[in-house]
Amino acid sequence: MTKNVGGIDKIIRIVLGLALIAATLMGALPVWGWIGIVPLATGLMGWCPPYAILGFSTCKTKN
Repeated sequence: MTKNVGGIDKIIRIVLGLALIAATLMGALPVWGWIGIVPLATGLMGWCPPYAILGFSTCKTKN
């Protein structure tokens, strides 16, 4: 698994994932808020399956 999530993309995924999970735990969102696990996991791993399938990457390229 080559990393394909980098920089700002990673930060946004982690913050969004944590926000969705926290809102669900506090009762502000129904059960669908647990979908926050997906962006949180992809942000922490630095790898996103759809990015890999589409050949897309937000990581800086090495020269």
